Amino acid sequence: MKMQESPEDYLEAILVLSRELGDVRSIDVANHLGYSKPSISVAMKRLRENGYITLDENGHLILTGSGLAIALNIYEKHLVLTQFLISIGVDEATAKKDACRIEHVISDESFEKIKQLPR
Repeated sequence: MKMQESPEDYLEAILVLSRELGDVRSIDVANHLGYSKPSISVAMKRLRENGYITLDENGHLILTGSGLAIALNIYEKHLVLTQFLISIGVDEATAKKDACRIEHVISDESFEKIKQLPR
């Protein structure tokens, strides 16, 4: 299933934050992405309804199998693309920002070719 950019960003943020913090709440995602709490609440509801996340009894966000698969895919693209851009001379801040945009639209074929480049 092809997702829109924002749901992928939310899932990636949950993955990154869970690695940093352990337990992740909606407010953590809001702070991380710089979005309002109401916007995040709506997004988290949609992600739950679509089976990408669940909430535990303490209100912590948990990626489901399908949510985790999407988050890992996007995060890998982010890391690889950031490093690729840095390797060709783009400054780190710009590389991270551009990788965030590119990760959502790059074809699997192009991404695989970039991954195969020598580092």
